[in-house]
Amino acid sequence: MKALVYHGPGKRAWEEKPKPVIKEQTDAIIKITKTTICGTDLHIMKGDVPTVTDGRTLGHEGVGVVEETGKTVTNFKVGDKVLISCITACGICDACKKGMYSHCETGGWILGNLIDGTQAEFVRIPHADTSLYHIPESAEEEAIVMLSDILPTGFECGVLKGQVKPGDSVAIVGAGPIGLAALLTVQFYSPAEIIMVDLDENRLNVAKTFGATKLVSKDAVKEIMKLTDGKGVDVAIEAVGIPATFDICQSVVAAGGHLANIGVHGKSVELHLEKLWSGNITITTRLVDTVTIPMLLKTVISGKLQPKKLITHRFALNDIMKAYDTFGNAAKEKTLKVILTNK
Repeated sequence: MKALVYHGPGKRAWEEKPKPVIKEQTDAIIKITKTTICGTDLHIMKGDVPTVTDGRTLGHEGVGVVEETGKTVTNFKVGDKVLISCITACGICDACKKGMYSHCETGGWILGNLIDGTQAEFVRIPHADTSLYHIPESAEEEAIVMLSDILPTGFECGVLKGQVKPGDSVAIVGAGPIGLAALLTVQFYSPAEIIMVDLDENRLNVAKTFGATKLVSKDAVKEIMKLTDGKGVDVAIEAVGIPATFDICQSVVAAGGHLANIGVHGKSVELHLEKLWSGNITITTRLVDTVTIPMLLKTVISGKLQPKKLITHRFALNDIMKAYDTFGNAAKEKTLKVILTNK
């Protein structure tokens, strides 16, 4: 089969690899029909994720068709259409029993990280019964791909960890796909104000159509404090993963507020406890657990949530090298999410 393979920072190739095979009887082999590229994949390409080693097939999102199952897989059969969670969960370890699938003792975020991922024609999914989800025949596959990672990530790591309440003021720093996913799902809780922050005017204009109430492109701290009468926001969501954006968040969070970090940080940030210690501030981190996929799947199928509008570009899977270039030059190409179809 063909797969997108990582060969060290800045090096990737679309090349032949052996088709995956069943290793454990809880595995399933999935023929990928649609996949995508994540901002985390770009962090990997920069060398920010040292657990990803030379030769790894990247990707942790996608939908497909069950090609083969291990003998103990009971929830899925050959031919089933499935959504692949970016997080692999055994369902029985201590972490899984707490709903903390990201820290599963034999799973977690392993796809495209510790084991070969979904940017390929086929992928092996461990713990298939608890790491795959059935896709209804009526569902749009492109929209469902957005449920593998970015929607639950924006929702769980940003909105839920930020404890957004009706009437809150919220600043989302970063209007890329994850920030926009947080924007879409934060509206479940009816915040009074949603301030979107980004340097890219195109992404800010998209955010406006998605429900942002205020847009900030420069002098972010000054502008947010001005918009909030000097008080700051109730919830600041960091959705980029660089020191500058984290600093904006800790500079604008109001007394008693929440700073919810989503971004993948490859470098250390400076934490200003000398300013925050007395502010009753809650700072949270989280690796997505994908425990909200069933709920989000229902909202997408019902039409209440429309993640398909995050998709800006479509490619054949064998054009993935071009897709990476397009996704990596988001400002120039006006890219949000790309969809790759295995024809």
